[in-house]
Amino acid sequence: MLRPLLFCALLCTLTAPVLAQTREEIVRGDKAKVEAEGFWIYNDLPAAFAEAKRTGKPIVVVLRCLPCHECVKLDDELVDTDPVIRPLLEQFVCARQVSTNGLDLNLFQYDTDQSFAVFFLNADKTIYGRFGTRSHRTDWVGDVSLEGLSEALQGALDLHARYGDVKQSLAGKTGQPMEVSSPEKYPSLKDKYTDRLNYSGDVVKSCIHCHQIGDAQRELYWGAGKPIPDKVLWPYPHPKVVGLVMNPDKKSTVRDVDPDSAAARAGIQEGDVIESFNGQPILSIADIQWVLHNIAPQGGSVPVTVKRNGSEKSLTLSVTKDWRRAGDLSWRVTTWGLRRIAAGGMVLETIPDDERQGSRVNSGDMALRVRRVGQHGPHAAAKRAGFREGDLIVAYDGRRNLSTEQDLLTYVATSKKAGDRVRVNVIRNGKPLELTLPIQK
Repeated sequence: MLRPLLFCALLCTLTAPVLAQTREEIVRGDKAKVEAEGFWIYNDLPAAFAEAKRTGKPIVVVLRCLPCHECVKLDDELVDTDPVIRPLLEQFVCARQVSTNGLDLNLFQYDTDQSFAVFFLNADKTIYGRFGTRSHRTDWVGDVSLEGLSEALQGALDLHARYGDVKQSLAGKTGQPMEVSSPEKYPSLKDKYTDRLNYSGDVVKSCIHCHQIGDAQRELYWGAGKPIPDKVLWPYPHPKVVGLVMNPDKKSTVRDVDPDSAAARAGIQEGDVIESFNGQPILSIADIQWVLHNIAPQGGSVPVTVKRNGSEKSLTLSVTKDWRRAGDLSWRVTTWGLRRIAAGGMVLETIPDDERQGSRVNSGDMALRVRRVGQHGPHAAAKRAGFREGDLIVAYDGRRNLSTEQDLLTYVATSKKAGDRVRVNVIRNGKPLELTLPIQK
């Protein structure tokens, strides 16, 4: 059985050299190794597309952060040892991109809180599908596996072989233009980075990481005094948000369905194979997330075609306004910036009912405990405002229904502006206290 991607982290740990490499050594060593092997086109997407046009092969592009300890071993598995993956890859033009400097954001749209994302494309830049997801900062288990990747690769090859027949159904896999055409053009990145890595200088500091794209996109709205749209704040919803649990080892097979969910109401069942979603062929969980990501802000209905017991069934998945907010922001890099903006650098946690005795907070009432208070720079704003670890926040800006840290961060990101000041009611050592917290840039 092929191993889950998370196991790559353990393998990397067990086989790591005694002397740890610096980030600079890792990046330069990776480039030298991959270029010497000659299997992957390294950080040169125009060359990859030119080669695909010359050979007629499809393209696989791996976007991978360096150094990423969760997936560093994955490349060895893909290129050197895996008996299933390697023959499939040999049917593609293989391109490896280790930075997003100069990346065409109108083509390569994906969840930027990931550190590993795969695109399958035609030479004319039509997207066959995507692969890779993450629902936790480090945990991949339950979402993706090498078995699932092999099925996605084969699915992309099948689409490529039938390209003339399926091209129209693939149009929706390319998104609308982004706010800027490449990452270094975002205002918060513009004066810090260029469109390429600086191998003649400090290559590590010249790199735009994936998560910086998402940060820059959010800062574009926040800096302009606009609410951060739900699609930007809650990008690429995990299928679990609509009640779908996908089998990580299969191309598009449903492993489980939450009985009280949009997926269940749509009639989707365990064992169904999702053949198309909003008219698009599905190769992986990432393809499902792409469709969910592009559902209209007010919600809507999406056609789903599944294969069940050898027969096709046409179903409809419907979601209502604010459905994205059922997801989890806490694992995302996003959360740290939002904590600075909305909570002055505090980390908050909901206290369970059995810990509320003596706190003067009733069951069901808002009660966010300050687990940590930032100590430096903008993340110390709460400290300067008088907040302490252990404080219980029972009201924020007059609201007493923000029951989770996520609720509070979302409220600020969608309703407040930088420069606002909010009153915060806390309980400290059993006594009520009111403090004032600035909303930051």
